Amino acid sequence: MAGKAGSGEPLRRAQAFCDTFGLRVPVLMAPMAGACPVALAAAVGNAGGMGGCGALLMGPDAIREWAGQYRGATNAGLNLNIWIPDPEPVRDAAQEASVAKFLGRWGPAVEPAAGDARPLDFEAQCEAMLEAGPAVISSIMGLFPPAYVARMKERSIKWFAGATTVEEALQAEAAGADVIVAQGMEAGGHRGAFIAENAARDLVGLFALLPAVADAVEVPVAGAGGISDGRTVAAALMLGASAVMVGTGLLRSPEAGLPSAWADAIGGSRPEGTVATRAFSGRLGRSIKTAYADAAGGPDAPEPAPYPVQRGLTQAMRTQAARDNSLDGMQAWAGQSSRLAQARPAAEIVAGLWEDAQALLG
Repeated sequence: MAGKAGSGEPLRRAQAFCDTFGLRVPVLMAPMAGACPVALAAAVGNAGGMGGCGALLMGPDAIREWAGQYRGATNAGLNLNIWIPDPEPVRDAAQEASVAKFLGRWGPAVEPAAGDARPLDFEAQCEAMLEAGPAVISSIMGLFPPAYVARMKERSIKWFAGATTVEEALQAEAAGADVIVAQGMEAGGHRGAFIAENAARDLVGLFALLPAVADAVEVPVAGAGGISDGRTVAAALMLGASAVMVGTGLLRSPEAGLPSAWADAIGGSRPEGTVATRAFSGRLGRSIKTAYADAAGGPDAPEPAPYPVQRGLTQAMRTQAARDNSLDGMQAWAGQSSRLAQARPAAEIVAGLWEDAQALLG
């Protein structure tokens, strides 16, 4: 339990976290599936933080290869992340046909079998993460099975569990999580709610979530969502965090390698310029208000299909938009503080975050 932040307590708490996990700065790279090139993760690690890899879309060989490349570029700790699978989606052919017709306005015609997309083999991915031997394996969308947690502990791999509510945080702690990553509604990308149907209902901002989680659990807490400059880092530490997780704040760095339309939109977006939408994957996520995201939220748009069906249906549109550098149909994930993201090398961003936060915290 964090308790009240007395004089110097936030910095002492952050230093204790760094000592535990072999860091020089309490900055963790968000493990963003599809936006976590080795170059970006290694730059964060070499700057004293912890690199991250979102393995959702990676098979076992790809996970092992990514981890090997990371270790060839840095000696820093690594966080490998995976989604806990949702129940099998309930399919609706008529709904999917409506979505496919709507998507035809924004990209190529949707192939008949596009909605048959399935997640990769979760158990095989988990085995590959264990074999890779990272410092941390993290979860969102739920909890690892007890047997897998036990195997992590046997290998001295720490479990960072994402949580979007206090109740989820308590469940994660009870299941053996070593650190809770409290994800506020400001965060870009997918919401990590344990139950998909609760994601839009339980939209809790980090200023409310972080102190409540820190007061409720005994393990350290990392704050995620809307953290993109020294002020937000300092605020998170004052509210009970021992570290921060940064995603959008790193995406304008050259190492991120984003399409320029996406990177430019991040730098020019106000907080109200993002939207929480299911229109890309079927799971709620925060995106720039692109033309497609706006239209998909309109009164005449069909209800998105569940995950991962919607992800399959939108694949052709998203692929073409990225290839054409067209923001309109791009899956341009971004958090509400995206305008604070700087177009600088990732190492400079990490160093600046911590230097500015320390100055504010005295």
